[in-house]
Amino acid sequence: MIPGPFSYHRPATVADAVKLLAGFGDEGRALAGGHSLVPMMKLRLASPAHLIDLHGIAALKGIRRDGGAVVIGAMTTQHELLASGEIAQSLPILHEAALLIADPQVRYRGTIGGNVANGDPGNDMPALMLTLGARYRLEGPGGEREVMASEFYQGAYFTALEPGEILTSISIPVPAAGHGYAYEKLKRKVGDYATAAAAVVLTMAAGKVAACAIGLTNLSETPLLASDAARAVIGTSLDTASLKNAAAAAAAIMSPASDARGPVEYRKHVGGIMVMRALQRAASRAA
Repeated sequence: MIPGPFSYHRPATVADAVKLLAGFGDEGRALAGGHSLVPMMKLRLASPAHLIDLHGIAALKGIRRDGGAVVIGAMTTQHELLASGEIAQSLPILHEAALLIADPQVRYRGTIGGNVANGDPGNDMPALMLTLGARYRLEGPGGEREVMASEFYQGAYFTALEPGEILTSISIPVPAAGHGYAYEKLKRKVGDYATAAAAVVLTMAAGKVAACAIGLTNLSETPLLASDAARAVIGTSLDTASLKNAAAAAAAIMSPASDARGPVEYRKHVGGIMVMRALQRAASRAA
């Protein structure tokens, strides 16, 4: 199908974009990579009267180190994440996950800000943001504010963004040197959303897990931080019993939909398997 008529705007600054969004209200939509919005417009599931393209705002792009954190502009593409030496060195789990997002054509256009901001439970980056303790900087008519990723997601496609606000950057604390990481994703084919996926970041000491965080993708209407599952492996050598305990604790908070990717019990089962695989692979990488 063909989208309905709309007016196109390409602001050069964040302030101009915020002014446009605030002025148009429900009639305006911000455009990042467009992989969610444009298909919805073509199907007439979304019909904004005004489209505000964020690609002309240089301040929304780039990757930089800021003390103990890496700051990523919202309009940075997945391809730029893959090309970044800073990401490869400081946040290699983002590099690993970006390689699993769709295909090269999508990664050249898709942005990290669009991936985390629209509240799609199938997107890969939100669970990683929870796992890494990321903060989102938002800017709107009332000024700037920061929101923890763990407080941002409220339901499928519902987030903490207020009317007229846009996500401008993401600040991610750099994990400890020698940390282990893994993103395990089960999908039906290249380019598909995850049937189930798990992100793990951990540290080891004397052969035992000293610290751990686990995030889950597409296993609920929001990304999940599996805190009980992470606690289940602290102080263990990731023996079989500990891995099964972690998988069971993770499955206890999962509430996936029954869909073409499989029934609920199957998706919870493979979700547990992704958790165990990610824990083992992360431990194998930890110094």
